[in-house]
Amino acid sequence: MSVTTAGLAPAPTEHLLDDVRLAVLASGGTAGWRLSGDTLEVRSHGELEIRLSVPLGDAVGFWHPACDWQRTLVADWAGHERVSLVKGAAAGCLYDSTGRTLLAFAAEDAVPEVSMRFGVSEESKTFIVHLTVPAGPYRMRFARSAPSVASAMRTLRRALGGEGLAPREGAREPVYSTWYGFTQDVSDTGVEQEAALAVTAGCGVLILDDGWQRLGSGRGYRGVGDWEPDLQKFPDFGAHVARVRALGLRYLVWVAPLLLGPDAGCFDELEPHAPASAGAPGARVLDPRRPEVRRHVVALCARLMGFGVDGLKIDFLDEAMVYAGKPAHGADIQDVGTAMRVLLAEVRQAVGETALLEFRQPYVGPGMAGIADLLRANDCPADATANRIRTIDVGMLAVGGTVHADMLMWDQGADPRSAARQLIGALHAVPQISARLADLPGAHRRMVAFWLGEWRRLRHLLLDGEVEPGRPDELYPVVRAARGGECVITVGADRVVAVDTAAHHSVTLVNGTGADRLVLEVSGPGIGVSRLHGPDGSKIEPVVRRLEAGLVSLAVPPSGMAVLEEER
Repeated sequence: MSVTTAGLAPAPTEHLLDDVRLAVLASGGTAGWRLSGDTLEVRSHGELEIRLSVPLGDAVGFWHPACDWQRTLVADWAGHERVSLVKGAAAGCLYDSTGRTLLAFAAEDAVPEVSMRFGVSEESKTFIVHLTVPAGPYRMRFARSAPSVASAMRTLRRALGGEGLAPREGAREPVYSTWYGFTQDVSDTGVEQEAALAVTAGCGVLILDDGWQRLGSGRGYRGVGDWEPDLQKFPDFGAHVARVRALGLRYLVWVAPLLLGPDAGCFDELEPHAPASAGAPGARVLDPRRPEVRRHVVALCARLMGFGVDGLKIDFLDEAMVYAGKPAHGADIQDVGTAMRVLLAEVRQAVGETALLEFRQPYVGPGMAGIADLLRANDCPADATANRIRTIDVGMLAVGGTVHADMLMWDQGADPRSAARQLIGALHAVPQISARLADLPGAHRRMVAFWLGEWRRLRHLLLDGEVEPGRPDELYPVVRAARGGECVITVGADRVVAVDTAAHHSVTLVNGTGADRLVLEVSGPGIGVSRLHGPDGSKIEPVVRRLEAGLVSLAVPPSGMAVLEEER
């Protein structure tokens, strides 16, 4: 590959839409394209290269599903991603300093392996995106210039079918996860004690994470592969699951079905199908392009459902990308994404239509519609900022699933406002509590119950409302979710917050900053301050009872909340 796109053979470009230029190249043949509405269709008998270019103008950032912390402009020699069903998606959005989009696209087929190159061309002074895609018809959706990245991505989600799939029952319930609270030191009695407290706190789902399985102790994955319960920890796993479910919780169990450790009893049998080492320490990766591997994984998932669980937390599926672009010996499918699509469709059929499946970044893209239910942000222990950013990122292209935050952990000896900040960072997704509730001080327990109660009150806005989080490169400092005449605004940085009382008769303000006030710019008629709460939910008497139009400072404690309502 050339160092920069300037080193590639030049190709004539044609106008596509807005200020976007297009060139299409095919290896070993010719390619044709047509634009119908906002859909580009390209056809070729050979591998395709689709080149997009846009004048730099006032561009300040480029968002894509795998951008993580790099969301400003990169040079074209630095922007590289290989995506597939289980790693990101062929999608992206270039935007300017006002947040307006200059280019927004998403591939209609999120399954196959695609090479995506992007960045600033130093020679041409343009921003380029080059996609190398398989032969045959390839369709891409475009959103024309929009006021924000979020609004452009909403258009693309709708085009990809994101409006037609209803979530499975239980996907929108707060979760209790054992991971950060227990790590691998789980047992039936410990989990059941926490399950009872989780119900009282407001959770509807329990996820048993790593450590339940035989050889599931010690960090690392040398023992994974057999997926049998550790009888010292869970003497009767099925009976334990039934006891937890009787409390009123759905039960999911963690599994990493593509990982194979050398200490597992099945290692000798499966090792020929796992030629590559995993990024997960100590394990190898089963190659899903082989039919033997797919049969093994499907049978394993079906067997785990036999314990009476309501679903599975399926981890490390992105490890399959170690085989991307490599020869597939003994395989009946050459492409990793295509093989994983076949595998996951068979898993979904095996576990049943009502089962809940949790996937996490980076395999939560639009290709998982109809398969995954819980689309979780990647691990970010005790990092409320990362949780806010990653849940918003997942939501940009969440089609058919429900966005979940990473599990929440905090220092139980810290001030309640520090603990509450973790829930505030997860507010615009489904929260997953992962603290040992039995060990929390009373103020922390009250804090959890308060924020989960408020989350349930606001769920129709947080999960179903129109979300405007601001510019990606600014890390979404003010996140607004609105529906009808209601609005919730989470403030994560010291910014002036616009409050439109003409459009919204009820506004919930959440102070995720360290300041003891929020600065508001109120437009529209005056509005009353009906409630004010501290981080643990305690009620506070508002200093100001009514807000009029203009700039105003409202006293709200750090990690506190104010509710503004039209006076009747």
